[in-house]
Amino acid sequence: MLNDFYERLSKKEDKMIEIRRYLHENPELSFEEKETAQYIADFYKDKDVILQTHIGGEGIYGIKVTIDSGKPGKTLALRADFDALPIKEDTGLEFSSKNEGVMHACGHDAHTAYLLILAETLIEVKDQLKGKIVIIHQPAEEKPPGGSQYLIKDGILDGVDNVIGVHVMSALESDHVYYREGNVQSGRDIFKLNITGRGGHGSSPHLANDPIVAASSFVMSVQTIISRRLNPFDMGVISIGSFDGKGQFNIIKNEVTLEGDVRGMNEKTLNLIEDEVKQLSNGLEKMYGVQCELEYTKDYPVLYNDPELTKQVAKAIEAANIPEVKSVERCEPQPPSEDFAYYAKALPCTFFYVGASPKDKETFPHHHPKFDIDEGSLLIAAKSVAAVTFDYLDIND
Repeated sequence: MLNDFYERLSKKEDKMIEIRRYLHENPELSFEEKETAQYIADFYKDKDVILQTHIGGEGIYGIKVTIDSGKPGKTLALRADFDALPIKEDTGLEFSSKNEGVMHACGHDAHTAYLLILAETLIEVKDQLKGKIVIIHQPAEEKPPGGSQYLIKDGILDGVDNVIGVHVMSALESDHVYYREGNVQSGRDIFKLNITGRGGHGSSPHLANDPIVAASSFVMSVQTIISRRLNPFDMGVISIGSFDGKGQFNIIKNEVTLEGDVRGMNEKTLNLIEDEVKQLSNGLEKMYGVQCELEYTKDYPVLYNDPELTKQVAKAIEAANIPEVKSVERCEPQPPSEDFAYYAKALPCTFFYVGASPKDKETFPHHHPKFDIDEGSLLIAAKSVAAVTFDYLDIND
């Protein structure tokens, strides 16, 4: 049955790519994905499924599609995200974004396209399945607090046993599938530090108290948390992404605001960094005589892949002998954070990767204005998740 299913998917590869390109041309930002959600909902109209929209509450565009075989069995959820990023596209693609300053720069258009076609094909053979398959189309993965939390609170996981997620990765070689058990993607915290000094004339700094000097000291000192406070065998990153000190050259500002991004591969590391950032903030007040107001937010948790489920997933993909897949490999942990982590805190889950580095041009990282993928990764994602689904539901040829 699986081989026949693969043939069906192969015949729909052009349709997957067409959907991906449509979504790429028409991206929407997190919590603003009304048109994208409508496009997805319309795709399932008149199909033999239970379709639920607006999962997550008012202003949240989560979609739940239940494919019920009518036979007893487990319930597996398959999740794809569909939001874009506030980036001006610079790819030169014929299907570049039509929405100025908004771009699918992380592959969520590919995730949605592959899952729509996979779901459609599963619906076609639902009488041959067991149990239930829940399709989760999730908004707002890119923007804190993350769309998955809203969907989970609204019951999208009710009755679900496990969740599978996939991400196409431009940094990983195309035609390869990658997996890893345990902590696989970093947790993320964010902070905002407002430093107030005393403004004045640039010619008379002794009559003022320059907050830019204090803020500059903080930017340099905060990196010593990584180099001197963190265990060298632990992964941690602190990035100051915003330094709002703009003003006129001869005016000492009254206040400045910094915003920072923190990553770590375990909660202990994240807690240590939080404590140290707070100590540095307090130290600035004493050292420079400024006032500091720190907002520190615990954000996406570390993404934990259930070891047993991950092993099962890897074995299923390997055993399927997918023609387009050259290898199934255990990979290193991935630095970015991912709000799939909230599903993994609620249920045993696994999140794996499909290599998508373009074969005929330069590769750019996710969230880059020139980001693009090898579109062959869509079919590989669909066939890989199909192999996992058939194995999970114990459906044999």
